[in-house]
Amino acid sequence: MQPTREVILDTAEQLFALRGVDGVAVRDLARAMRLTAPSLYNHFPSKQALYDAVLERGLHPIVDLLAEAWHPGALRPDHMRATLDRLVAHLAKHPHLARLLQRALLEETGKVQELISRWLSPVYHEGFAVIRETAAVAGWVDAELPHLTIGLFGLVFAYFTNTTALRLVAADTGDPFSADSLAVQRAFLEKAIFRLLGPRPRRATPPPRGRSGKRV
Repeated sequence: MQPTREVILDTAEQLFALRGVDGVAVRDLARAMRLTAPSLYNHFPSKQALYDAVLERGLHPIVDLLAEAWHPGALRPDHMRATLDRLVAHLAKHPHLARLLQRALLEETGKVQELISRWLSPVYHEGFAVIRETAAVAGWVDAELPHLTIGLFGLVFAYFTNTTALRLVAADTGDPFSADSLAVQRAFLEKAIFRLLGPRPRRATPPPRGRSGKRV
């Protein structure tokens, strides 16, 4: 029985995340799916085309989600919660995507980084557009916005990149992709992002001073 397109992409995503593009040969991909290399070429004309398809499947929905998430004015908890629900669900469905991106940005060749940039740039710019007006209400200045945008992406993706560290360092033996664990991650993100982007509390106006200089 031939594997479906989704099975091929799932397998490729995992192998690319573990070894990088240059560390995975077409025969490795074919063997993992119990195919011959020529059979795999019937689905994708090259390894690069398969890698591009993995990125498109993983990142295109995030671009669309961020575009839909934009709302003018101060951050609204209900909008943020709905966006995070969908984002965490998507990353949990593709659990190797975050590590694949991290490996590509740190280790891959210029050609691969160019491909990654082609997909990450829309994610960054959509995220920047969502954050910009909200950040101003929260007290961030323009010079800080690129750092804030990258920091927020790191906050969202880090859990899925570092599940091994969570198990080894934090001695968390639970399944990081269980419903309970993902609920904790969503709650953490909601609190952290609201503290970063929520409206700043207004300072209390001090009472006026009397003629003696004392507060009245």
